[in-house]
Amino acid sequence: MLKKLFHSPFAPLVATICNVLIAYAVYFLAQGCYFLENYSYFRDTTFSFDLLSGSLLFDTSAIFVTNILYVVLMLFPLHWKEQKWYQMLCKWVFVIVNSVALVINLCDSVYFKYTMRRTTTTVFSEFSGESNLGGIFFKEFLSHWYFVLAAIIIVWGMWKLYRVPQLKAETQTWWKYDLSNLASLAFVAPFIVAGIRGGFTTAVRPITVSNANQYVTRPIDAALVLNTPFSLYRSIGKNVFFVPSYYANDKEMASIYSPVHMPATDMQPFKKKNVVVLIVESFGREYIGALNKDLDNGTYKGYTPFVDSLIAQSTTFKYSFCNGRKSIDGMPSILSSIPMFVEPFFLTPASMNHVTGLAGILGNEGYETAFFHGAQRGSMGFMAFAKSTGFKEYYGREDFDKDKRFDGDKDFDGTWAIWDEPFLQYYATKMGEMKEPFMTAVFTASSHHPYVVPEKYKKVYPEEGIIIHKCIRYTDMAIRKFFENAKKQPWYNNTIFVLTSDHTNLSDHEQYQTDIGGFCSPIIIFEPGSDRKPEIQDKVAQQIDILPTVLGMLNYPKPYFGFGIDVLNTPKEQTWAVNYLNGIYQYVKHGYVMQFDGNKTKAIYALSDKLMKHNLLGKVKEQAQMEKEVKAIIQQYMFRMVNDKLTAK
Repeated sequence: MLKKLFHSPFAPLVATICNVLIAYAVYFLAQGCYFLENYSYFRDTTFSFDLLSGSLLFDTSAIFVTNILYVVLMLFPLHWKEQKWYQMLCKWVFVIVNSVALVINLCDSVYFKYTMRRTTTTVFSEFSGESNLGGIFFKEFLSHWYFVLAAIIIVWGMWKLYRVPQLKAETQTWWKYDLSNLASLAFVAPFIVAGIRGGFTTAVRPITVSNANQYVTRPIDAALVLNTPFSLYRSIGKNVFFVPSYYANDKEMASIYSPVHMPATDMQPFKKKNVVVLIVESFGREYIGALNKDLDNGTYKGYTPFVDSLIAQSTTFKYSFCNGRKSIDGMPSILSSIPMFVEPFFLTPASMNHVTGLAGILGNEGYETAFFHGAQRGSMGFMAFAKSTGFKEYYGREDFDKDKRFDGDKDFDGTWAIWDEPFLQYYATKMGEMKEPFMTAVFTASSHHPYVVPEKYKKVYPEEGIIIHKCIRYTDMAIRKFFENAKKQPWYNNTIFVLTSDHTNLSDHEQYQTDIGGFCSPIIIFEPGSDRKPEIQDKVAQQIDILPTVLGMLNYPKPYFGFGIDVLNTPKEQTWAVNYLNGIYQYVKHGYVMQFDGNKTKAIYALSDKLMKHNLLGKVKEQAQMEKEVKAIIQQYMFRMVNDKLTAK
């Protein structure tokens, strides 16, 4: 029967359908690779009918969009299209397009563990200033050789299974030939349109990335429903921020939540202490022994002996979170109290808004300000953001190279930046040359892919656990030597130090691979000249709290803008955190994690339920209040982004 169809007037249609089914098989195999590569994150995924049907829906959209040229080439009535050269052209178009889609999906399988979501077009802006990506891709190519082999086998299978219609145009009258092809094209057109949109009815809006959440119970599983080609083309030119209408007027919304902070009427005099912020690459809470005393049945020591000792002299928090999953999310959150919702802030048009931060606020009070990052100028867009938020000076790899007291590019790691140990020494030295009071921040780089340490430390910090652990040990040592240098400086006892990470990274503990576990970052406040009692406070804290908290410690006397709170001067029950994952807002308060999709609450878990196994939706009395609060946070955020209102004025 099938053989007859391949020789019938509708042979091109039959061949097209068969080949599109091959494309479905390619996407299915790519999805399987994605799942297996990230199995530790998906081990608790329930493969329901909803998840599988959702995956099919998004695969259909991507397949029809990427193969639309192929379908037209196959079905448009051209009297010479059945010739061998033309069919070979069609075959090449089909194989190349779907091979590219396959490779994109496989590459994103590797990238997922760093972002916990499918890649969108902002990735091109994120890495546009980097010149080292070729080496990174090559190393990943070698370490993931099995994906290379899988791609070769799948592409070979596509080529071999591809079907060519056997009908010859000259055997038919022209009108029969044209009519059969036009009828075929007319037949498939509605299915293509419906497939791209996500449904047949006119009431169906074209599906977007956020629609994936209706097919899953956990935000992290949305990555299994989506595919990367879809996420890429659906995010091209996307309007990132949309202002919801949860609250009818500003007064009602502000009564629940406002990011404008007013000074207390009984505030003490402004203390012009130095402020030093260490943003440590990938330094997730999981790696720190002092913050995981219950891990591995109480036997866990972690990989940060110095930071453990620093915590014993500092104030930190039992539940502390980052507000994003990328380095470019960390800077706005930490230094300007702006979380990441939907897409990284300074990859959106809102980055052109009037924005300030710790540097700008304190710079207006006479502080010297400087930002340090051991990569080349322009890397990750850090220099542009630092300047826009008030840092007067920026010191990067080029500046380190010019300083004859250091070894210049001999200390370049070969991929990203100057090694942490020498660059943190440079950082401490340069601060010794600044006039007090000063506010500085440094962004380290060594605990980062491709996860290597300097040659002289390879035996000191051998491979252990997972590949990042040796890098964490090296960076911990670099931080220790930084504080040893800083302690000798006259400005040391007049300084507030804040240590946090930009985001989390690779994990080998299940509780840090959950929807909220992937956002667990340390927030450590060390004030050597203070009589503040060292403790791990039983509070919720987040990166966007750093700016308000530091200004509270300084008794800053003016109104300022920040989405976070002064966590030290806020009662435990009023501390909270928020982050965004795959279209879901996660709101932490009152000992719970609430997952809100923008319209309704999807799930609530107790923070003590570390593996997020028990959904308490509808069973928590605080749910209604939490919903009111997260709605106010979202609406304030979106309104202020769209209307350029990110300052206290």
